[in-house]
Amino acid sequence: MLKALRNRLWDYVVLMRLNKPIGIYLLLWPALWALLIASEGHPDPLVLTVIVLGVILMRSAGCVINDYADRDIDRHVQRTRDRPITAGRVSTLEARLLFVLLCLVAFRLVLLLNTLTVMLSVVGALLAASYPYMKRVTHLPQVYLGAAFGWSVPMAFAAELNTVPPIAWLLFTATVLWATAYDTMYAMVDRDDDLVLGVKSTAILFGDADRSVVGLIQLMLLICLVMIGLQAELGWFYYAGIFIAATLAVYQQGLIRYREREACFRAFLNNNWFGAAVFMGMLLDYMFLG
Repeated sequence: MLKALRNRLWDYVVLMRLNKPIGIYLLLWPALWALLIASEGHPDPLVLTVIVLGVILMRSAGCVINDYADRDIDRHVQRTRDRPITAGRVSTLEARLLFVLLCLVAFRLVLLLNTLTVMLSVVGALLAASYPYMKRVTHLPQVYLGAAFGWSVPMAFAAELNTVPPIAWLLFTATVLWATAYDTMYAMVDRDDDLVLGVKSTAILFGDADRSVVGLIQLMLLICLVMIGLQAELGWFYYAGIFIAATLAVYQQGLIRYREREACFRAFLNNNWFGAAVFMGMLLDYMFLG
């Protein structure tokens, strides 16, 4: 019985992708960038705690609703055919209940913050819940994912300042660009399966120009990050972080050069270090030059 319980709990862990935290990291970095800028390097402990826990909860909820929406697609894709719902280890009712529970806990947390942040959280929840269905209606689900992932940015500014200044929207734009780039790399892994199934993605939309378009998006992202540094009056530690991030972007271009599944997935994973480089540059700047 104990073994069966452990297996059951593990299925929930896998459903929420807690065993693969890369999505948490990619969602968390922009939120931390925003908190540092909004607080000038000294985020409120309560705001920091709520934002971090909210990121973990909503990413988990997003994975649950994504697998629920894709349950009839996943069984036909090599990478996803053994996921808990499509494999029948977790029922659709359980998935819906878990999604609602995660959202309710996240909303309860955000109620500890100001009214503007609470209002923005409703938009964030709608973005997270609707994203899985975008691949059926548009070739730009990666852009929509960027908006969902980036919504933590205006929320962080609202929580710290009770307003959302222009620099917040510039950072939101940078996050949308970043997510579009790395999720296109991710979509390149599944492109052959998606073409057969009729699932839409930017990897399919860009076609043979995929690497060039991703490179252009990465360039636009780096320009946005430089503009953010100028507006926030950040110093050389920050720009050193941007230089490292730019080097990583070049490395990612090398990985996706031949469009091999494993290499494209490695390029996607490498974006964790891109986000970390920007964060560390920003953090060191506020610690020693702020």
